[in-house]
Amino acid sequence: MSFPSTIIQWFRENGRELPWRQSRDPYAIWLSEVILQQTRIEQGRPYWERFMRRWPTVNDLAGASEDEVLREWQGLGYYSRARNLHAAAKQVVALGGFPTTIDGLRALKGVGDYTAAAIGSFAFGLPAAVVDGNVYRVLSRHFGISTPINTTEGKKEFALLAQELLLPALNREGQGAGLYNQGLMDFGATLCTPQSPQCQQCPLQETCVAFREGRVAELPVKQRTLQVKERHLSYIYIRCNGYMAIRRRPAGDIWQGLYEPLCIDHEQWTMDNWAAQNNFHFSIVNCQLLAKNVKHVLTHRILYADFWLWETEERPELPPDYFWIKEEEIDNYGVPRLVEILLEKLRE
Repeated sequence: MSFPSTIIQWFRENGRELPWRQSRDPYAIWLSEVILQQTRIEQGRPYWERFMRRWPTVNDLAGASEDEVLREWQGLGYYSRARNLHAAAKQVVALGGFPTTIDGLRALKGVGDYTAAAIGSFAFGLPAAVVDGNVYRVLSRHFGISTPINTTEGKKEFALLAQELLLPALNREGQGAGLYNQGLMDFGATLCTPQSPQCQQCPLQETCVAFREGRVAELPVKQRTLQVKERHLSYIYIRCNGYMAIRRRPAGDIWQGLYEPLCIDHEQWTMDNWAAQNNFHFSIVNCQLLAKNVKHVLTHRILYADFWLWETEERPELPPDYFWIKEEEIDNYGVPRLVEILLEKLRE
């Protein structure tokens, strides 16, 4: 049995039952793909369900405000996904519906080759191969490919191979791409996993180069290019007669568009220098330290945050961009996960 036929047969018997797979609606499929980028299915599924309940159509999502979308996204991280999702929904509405070609789908904000192929093959049956982390892993191991998957050469090599393997999976009417693509992704996610793959239960074991050569743990190869940097922040929660001060984070940095208490970035400032620069009159001796060096890991940096509480009877004049809200209203604003953690410590 060929590689594509084996994958399809395995998928018919072992594929995961997921709600967005019960539909050919490109909106439901697109939403699931965006949410599941960098997110496990167990974590992402409740978000998909909430989005579908609140905004059941792409028109509904396009009509929401960015703040509403970011608030609903809160906790998933990688917030550029939510902003791109909202912008692309407006594009789709302006177009009068989802594009039905790969190039058209790729023109949507935040939609790359993988997502375009996923929407195109799942919703419209287009003969486009998906290549995600699961697919890289399965193909690399089965065919014994050592080319690093995060290089230009590797991306081209795997994309060509994936497309070549897809074509025999199509039936005489040219359909079947979605079934094969979903099967290959599930195969990598549940059987050919990064750690402890179930090689003894694998229907491809006899033809798997990595298994035969004892290289399963070595593949796929990824060229290490990421430099992780540390960043230190201080948050000052200013409480004044039931109100707190927050700002919306500006563009060009992490968490763009989300809200936070007063924040000092120690890459640039000490607390005293920042206060002097912003003409902000406060003294650390009047603050209570609630938490120190709270660690939060992002893709390309590790954050350490101190959290201070300043309770005052008189409102200080706030630095630019900060404003007052009632403390209980903070739940109406989208905040980064780190701020969520710090607010939890405050409530404790």
